[in-house]
Amino acid sequence: MTLEGCVDNIQKKDSIEKIFHSLKNEINIKPLRVWSDDSIYGAIILGFIAQLFISLMRYEFEGIKHVSTKFIKKSLKNLTLTVKFKINGVKNYIFANFDRINSLIVAKKSGIT
Repeated sequence: MTLEGCVDNIQKKDSIEKIFHSLKNEINIKPLRVWSDDSIYGAIILGFIAQLFISLMRYEFEGIKHVSTKFIKKSLKNLTLTVKFKINGVKNYIFANFDRINSLIVAKKSGIT
């Protein structure tokens, strides 16, 4: 193996280890107590989708590029949306529990200030 190939393999291994660390410790995939392979695959896919969602937010929003997954997840868990339905069919959306991270995300995508 060439030196370049060795360095490339080490970098790939490091990236994979970081993703699994994040899945286990920040996304909180717990030990899977299931009976079928499909259940295991489903749980892992959901974890990867959550990780992808966080990564896409980091890519889209410059202000959270270097914020840990744990803090992004905590911020989004605290955000509250109440939908108020009126008799004429109009919906009012009421957001609450803003902090720096979730207000950045919601304001950019919805035009909310």
